[in-house]
Amino acid sequence: MNIGNYDILIVGSGFAGGIIAYLSAKAGKRVLLLEKRNHIAGNMYDEIDEETGLLLQKYGPHSFHTDNKHVYDLITEIGEWEPFTLQARVEIKGKMTPSPFNFTTIDMYFPREKGAKIKKHLVDAYDYAPKVTILELLEHTDPVIREYAEFLFEEDYRPYTVKQWGISPKDLDISVLRRVPVRLSYIDQYFDDKYQMLPVGGFSEFFKKMLDNPNITVSLSVDALDRIKPEYESGTMLFDGQTLNIPVVYTGALDELMEHKFGKLPYRSLHFEYVRSFPAHFQEATGIAYPFAKGYTRVIDYSNMPVQDINNRSVLVYEYPVEYGSELGEIPYYPTLTKDSQNMYSCYLEHMQRIPNLYPCGRLADFKYYNMDNAIERAMDVFNTIKF
Repeated sequence: MNIGNYDILIVGSGFAGGIIAYLSAKAGKRVLLLEKRNHIAGNMYDEIDEETGLLLQKYGPHSFHTDNKHVYDLITEIGEWEPFTLQARVEIKGKMTPSPFNFTTIDMYFPREKGAKIKKHLVDAYDYAPKVTILELLEHTDPVIREYAEFLFEEDYRPYTVKQWGISPKDLDISVLRRVPVRLSYIDQYFDDKYQMLPVGGFSEFFKKMLDNPNITVSLSVDALDRIKPEYESGTMLFDGQTLNIPVVYTGALDELMEHKFGKLPYRSLHFEYVRSFPAHFQEATGIAYPFAKGYTRVIDYSNMPVQDINNRSVLVYEYPVEYGSELGEIPYYPTLTKDSQNMYSCYLEHMQRIPNLYPCGRLADFKYYNMDNAIERAMDVFNTIKF
């Protein structure tokens, strides 16, 4: 592996690294992409289940959604996509209610007259806005609205958040609680974006197309931390002990790259349990959240993602949040965003800036909770700043 043969080194083959590799190769640059796992696509990786023949997303469910035309144009340039509208449910008091919560939720849990009153107060207060955050509802001066918000918070947001993140909602950055809004209508779909879809053939096939370029060399099962080392005093990156004079895009966790110089950044990991004894489309929705279930947060029915009718089989996957670094938590999935963790990350970012040819990018490297389109947009932006 002669690093002198390349114009850019990229660590990680998820969306952040993959998009930058694609754009670099398209611009005529020679790319070396290092991937720690034995496959490309990062957490987007999917594969055919040998027992059922269903396409399964190995690291949890992902569907693409965006209003960003530039992002849409780029990914449809790379591969073919098909429409997919995600629907989800939450189990509350033995009933399955839409997620995000909507007016159907009010009809399900409140008497008719009281429910009509809640809906009227919401419409009047928010002037027919399509949706609001749970935080806005909780802080509203109208006691009718606040009572409804407190019901949702105690029956879903609080127990789900504690289980998902392992901390109290009050300690979590509010951006996380804003991710799933409350609808002020009967609309029943998870996202509202103009473009909602899945790649034809799955994400792994899409990533193969993205990296299928003679300018891109992909090396799997390579732990980049065994090969690269930052030298802060000289402001350089080393590769196998040699100074790197090319851009280095790093998509992993900065604290690990910097040997936890300022402490360990907190992440949440996931553990999955598979059950293959159910008929196809056993669940009415792709995902059902269980705020009060012991251990697991949600159950995914992969015969619904995409809709797959193969031998009337389904695979249900139970998703358990666990602490990163624990026996079952080998992969950092989500940065735990608190005031303390973001202050710690700022120290890493400031220290990293001593090395001008090092470019952090992605959910781990940026310590941000990115959706897919956010990660792609961020990669596009970083590529435009790279000095070759």
